[in-house]
Amino acid sequence: MKRLALRLLALFTITLSAASQLHAQNPVGSWQATLPAESQGLRIMLKIDKSETNGTAGSWKGTLYSIDQARKGYPTTTLTITGALIKFTVDDYHVSYEGTFSPDGNSITGIFTQGKSVPLTFDRATEATAWPTDSTPHKVQFIPVEADVKLEVLDWGGTGRPLVLLSGLGNDAHVYDKFALKLTPNYHVYGITRRGFGASSAPPPTVVNYNADRLGDDVLAVISALNLNRPIVVGHSIAGEELSSIGSRHPEKVAGLIYLDAAFPYAYYNHANTDPILDMVDVRTQIDALQAGAVLEPKFVDNMLTSVAQLEKDMQKTRDDLAKMQPPYPPPPPALGLAILFGVQKYTQIPTPILSIVACPHDFGDDFHATPEGKAAIVKEDEARCTAQADAFQSGIPSAHVVRLRNADHYVFRSNEADTLREMNAFIATLPKD
Repeated sequence: MKRLALRLLALFTITLSAASQLHAQNPVGSWQATLPAESQGLRIMLKIDKSETNGTAGSWKGTLYSIDQARKGYPTTTLTITGALIKFTVDDYHVSYEGTFSPDGNSITGIFTQGKSVPLTFDRATEATAWPTDSTPHKVQFIPVEADVKLEVLDWGGTGRPLVLLSGLGNDAHVYDKFALKLTPNYHVYGITRRGFGASSAPPPTVVNYNADRLGDDVLAVISALNLNRPIVVGHSIAGEELSSIGSRHPEKVAGLIYLDAAFPYAYYNHANTDPILDMVDVRTQIDALQAGAVLEPKFVDNMLTSVAQLEKDMQKTRDDLAKMQPPYPPPPPALGLAILFGVQKYTQIPTPILSIVACPHDFGDDFHATPEGKAAIVKEDEARCTAQADAFQSGIPSAHVVRLRNADHYVFRSNEADTLREMNAFIATLPKD
């Protein structure tokens, strides 16, 4: 009997182990994790399912969400599960992850890499623990801005003059879900998801479809459709080009513009503080003109020599910056990001009341694979560069008020929320009411 009991105990243990492994091998469902604070503490969600071919389950497939930045998920490029090991990649955003299922199959512990590598543990989401993906009170509508192009527009409500929020590259309007609620006591707050992102329409990623004035026209079309009377328009990061496009061409349609770490050279260009992409666009435009049959006259050649010389300086500076870093180097953006970046334009006249909040120098965290000396040099150069740009912006645009926040994150409305709200309210209070 004792021997039989031992056999039954061994069998029971093996069965439990097999059941545990089986649970780990059937990870269909949602998994959620929070990135470390130095990576903004963003919430990440991974949804795993089985693909089907002719009704038969095939390989694993996954979708990755950064729910604090955008509601749209990004399909994994690869997703493999071998034993207790899981690996996935999202090539467009240079994301990779390698982890191990826990014995009970309820968590995954591993390393998340996007430029830098950080430890990250996913927990299996249950009905009780699953994060809501859209929990803030707001209305959603879709507004046509061009043939076959509709934009997702959020309305958080509120009282007071209208205020429109534009997100940075890679985000949709939901990136402001929490911040918007801090504004609704004083303003009626809207948010626009740029074409190509989130739930908005996504035309092919070409410069024609995503150049700065095209994106600016999208914002103006939404303002018109909502019957907003000269709203204040707020933009983060790349949205600076949309702000400058609107302010330079149609200043009468807005009461003021607020740049949240967005007043880079694509928002205001000056020859003393140039930008390699803008200078590449100049050279490309001149080459295109030659290919289209432009007359090769002295003035054209002089302009092209100036542009080529400036681009050469940019590339030498870029080479020097890369020498301070260690591989892997910052990856390029996906095709949509490239279409937007190469659709930039040079804005120098923006006759609109402006507030520019600048992170200077930026808090880079561990974003760069650099030696301590190299990182110190990068931070020093960033401070020199952002100071020069802020000075040029303030001196070149008399209507601009520039506020510098030292060691702030690029997402200033998160890292320095109280500062951002204080400066925005003070600026808006100076604007005349129509």
